[in-house]
Amino acid sequence: MKASLDSLAEEWLLLAAAAGLLLTSVRVGRLPRPTRPELEVVFLLFALFVAVKGLENCGLVARFSRALERGRAIPLKLTLAAFFLSMLLTNDAALIVLVPLTLALDVERRDLLVILEALAANAGSALTPFGNPQNLFLYWYYRIAPLRFLAAMAEFSLPYLILLIPAALVLVPERAVPAAPAPEPERAQPRAYVYGMLLGLAALAVLRVLPVAAAGAVFVYALAFDRRSLRVDYALLLTFLCFFGFADNVRHLLASGPQRAGSVFLASALASQFISNVPAALLFAKLTTRWNALLWGANVGGFGSLAGSLANLIAYKLYVAGKSPKARAAFTARFLGIGYAAFLFGIALYFAVGRTV
Repeated sequence: MKASLDSLAEEWLLLAAAAGLLLTSVRVGRLPRPTRPELEVVFLLFALFVAVKGLENCGLVARFSRALERGRAIPLKLTLAAFFLSMLLTNDAALIVLVPLTLALDVERRDLLVILEALAANAGSALTPFGNPQNLFLYWYYRIAPLRFLAAMAEFSLPYLILLIPAALVLVPERAVPAAPAPEPERAQPRAYVYGMLLGLAALAVLRVLPVAAAGAVFVYALAFDRRSLRVDYALLLTFLCFFGFADNVRHLLASGPQRAGSVFLASALASQFISNVPAALLFAKLTTRWNALLWGANVGGFGSLAGSLANLIAYKLYVAGKSPKARAAFTARFLGIGYAAFLFGIALYFAVGRTV
């Protein structure tokens, strides 16, 4: 019974999305149907999940992460790895790989290093359309040109990168060695290269270089040769579908949403602190045409609270597992303090570049 309750608690976002869909459907008197673009987003996200899972299962990601243990400036390398891996593997997957590795190292301030990795994953994933779920949705929903997307988010991601580099060098001692001898991971299987090509294929479909159907090759290969890679986060995919319907119902209930860019940015960033940045992006996309403000707001909203981004929850849960209540409280205070500093920096950065109209 306790295990069942724990499983339900872990899927709080899905439960909240389903409850919101049900309540708003009763209020508007209809059950909304997902549109074709919305279904395409879920299809592409599913394909990316499977390709990344295949790479993890084949050992390629493990070998890469272990290689980071060697040499000098290990805290900096781990922080940069979180930033750049999240662009391709998503921020969630990057932290699932790197945080356990960090916890196996003998570093004085592993707590600060885990926090820096979470910040780096949120900042790096913002740069690409497939770095996190909200980017993929907004990129597809508004049909943003790839170069326009990159230009808009480079102004967001790069300032964070510039701050993270000295932070990793100064806040965390440079010397780090494995806390216990770690076994050398198995050599990456040949199919890892197949999954690498399939990930590239899915990315090209996201960028509209190839038709959406091309990403179906990921599922064909997985079903034929590696069904383990199909064990992905189905709860997140269902959450997306529920929030699509919830957002559509809210659009019918509200006469209009915020229209000024600054208002859209602040509303989505603040809403993310309570309902997470993925549902905030889905909700406000139905209410505004200000894609740039919403894109910034949803990504800035990933900083701050634990609920702001699923990546925050992943890093937090991995670190506090097995810790004493006192250690958990201290880490929570540091995580929130540094996270909200990054959140306020994002707000200041947005208005500094003049996106208020």
